[in-house]
Parts: sequence; C-alpha cells; structure tokens
Amino acid sequence: MATAANPEPADASGIRARCLTGIEGLDNILGGGIPRGNMVLIAGSVGTGKTTLCLEFLVRGAEKGERTVFFSVTEASAKLIENLSTFEFFRQDLVKAGGLIFIDVPGIYDQLGLNHEELTLEEIDLLLKTFLDLAREAGAQRVVLDSLTSVCYRIRRDERIRDFMLKLSQGLAALGCTTLLVSEIGQSAGRYSLHGVEEAIVDGVLLLGNARRQGDILRILQVVKMRGTSHSRAQYVIELTPIGLLMAPHLKGGRQET
Repeated sequence: MATAANPEPADASGIRARCLTGIEGLDNILGGGIPRGNMVLIAGSVGTGKTTLCLEFLVRGAEKGERTVFFSVTEASAKLIENLSTFEFFRQDLVKAGGLIFIDVPGIYDQLGLNHEELTLEEIDLLLKTFLDLAREAGAQRVVLDSLTSVCYRIRRDERIRDFMLKLSQGLAALGCTTLLVSEIGQSAGRYSLHGVEEAIVDGVLLLGNARRQGDILRILQVVKMRGTSHSRAQYVIELTPIGLLMAPHLKGGRQET
C-alpha cells in the first residue's frame, strides 16, 4: 500500500497509478480515477455541487484507509460536518479516527498574523509552508482546498498566484497527495477561475455548471482536461443524492439553455 511519502508508482506498462474518487461515473470517465499526484481545479458557479463532490472524494478515500485533509476557507468545519451528516455516505467515525481531517484556514490566518487584505511575498511563502507542513503532519494522501479563489483574493497579483500554485502543486505531489482546488468561474468566456492563471497550472479541470431544459435546472459536469489519462469531454448530468453524487450522460434533445 502506498503512503503519503511514497505514492504508488506506475505499473509495468507505464500507466500511472490512479486515485479512485469513489464517484463511479467520474472514475469511468477518467479511465479508473485521477492520476495520483495530480492537482485538479473544481470550477463552477455557486450551487453546482463543487464542495459536495470534494467532500465525497475525501470520504471515499478515508473509507479506504487513506488520510484526507479538507482546508476550509469560507465555511467553519463544524457547519461543514453538520451539512455532511445529511448524506448517508458520511461516517462520523472517520473524523473521530483522524482519517478525515478538517482545518479552518481563518484560524491559520489568525495564528500567523495574516489578517489583512493583501499578503506580502514573505507571508505567501509562510502560508504555503504551513499548508504543506499540515498536510505532511497528517500523512495526507488526499487534500481539498475550498476555496482557492478565497486564498487568491489575498495574493491578488497574477505572477504571485502562479508562483504560489506551482509551489503548492510541487509540494503536495512530493508528499504523494492528490489534490482538489475549488474555484469560482470568472466573467470571461472560456475561463475557469477568476484570474485565468489557475487553470494553466493545474493538471486537471472539472467544470460544474447549470443547464436549463424544458423548465428544469440541471447540474452539469464536464472534464475539461486531465493530464496523465485519456477522458471523455462530454457533458454529464449530476445529481446530489443522500448516497452520493450520481452521474448520467447529458442528452442533447429538447430545448436547452446554459
């Protein structure tokens, strides 16, 4: 079994080991899951299921005995756990046993004295080191940051965001982590983040959105890119159910608006 310090290698055929998301339809699209060590942007507007997808990704990993960490920037961990408890797939014992760890990023800001709008280069490096140290101490194999958008708001400048993300990606990959970063979509067409640099750094982009069809609002998922594997770029309808996220092909028939 792989550890965080020693991620699973490629097999004899050279195919990279996969991190099963536990979301059956998504794992099928990706040919067996996310290539281990990848950093993936979960991009979408409000209410499209980004956080729920990420939480299920961590829970499914913890069920397999992997250590998982959720860095929460915008919502208190206690509230997240309360909301997560409404899903049948969630198990409180995973939190108690330390397999599923929630870390409130505002608490990190307080501890490091980073309670101002724009961080300096030195403060960005300190925040980065803290994220990596916490992931290392937890022995994490799966990490979620929700949301990258909120962290980037304090970094602000494109070149600093690019440098922060490169170092974060390299550091977490070296620890053997497969990472999901939640991102709000920018206003410009074809952009999957507010600044436009985030999607160029990550290894994969999962786009979540809403589509209107015959009076209904459907949640839609599309794999825009994923390094290390071939995948479908088709749109899939997703449904957030008590047992987890379910997926089905998005049929194009009928009147449709996005």
